[in-house]
Amino acid sequence: MSEIRLEPLAEHHVVAPEAWIHDPDVLRFTNVPDPPPDDFVESWYAAYEEGRRDGTREAFAILDDEGTFLGCALAFKIDLEARQVELGYALVPEARGRGAATAALAILTEWAFAELGVARIELRISAANEASQGVARRCGYTYEGTLRSLYFKQGRRDDTQVWSRLETD
Repeated sequence: MSEIRLEPLAEHHVVAPEAWIHDPDVLRFTNVPDPPPDDFVESWYAAYEEGRRDGTREAFAILDDEGTFLGCALAFKIDLEARQVELGYALVPEARGRGAATAALAILTEWAFAELGVARIELRISAANEASQGVARRCGYTYEGTLRSLYFKQGRRDDTQVWSRLETD
């Protein structure tokens, strides 16, 4: 795997997510509606722009050393008062299995500790998503337990695992 970097998600990245939001794994393991509405990418981007302004969310494009879009690394919920954040990531199919998610989560984790000053980082991962659980494990996250039937999307329920890292880990 070549080197990767995170770059704050900008309008010029918005074109790239169009193809991968229809990917079966993205639709299965994320909150992207199935099928995504025609304006989904634009409204999703606008929500992260608003969150960036008010300090409640952040989104980064995951890029390789040639600038190719590999996916997104996200801070879904930033709570600066409680000093905690929920992070996540999603890759285009071509980037999977090559270490990009692990590298991106490692960078995103360090960003959250250094830039946000959080004490706790949380990941919520589908109990069926073994690849993402491996990413969490490789990045030093601790499995805390499974919340049964927590995830609900379009009439379907799924168990959700909680993984965390603390600033003291």
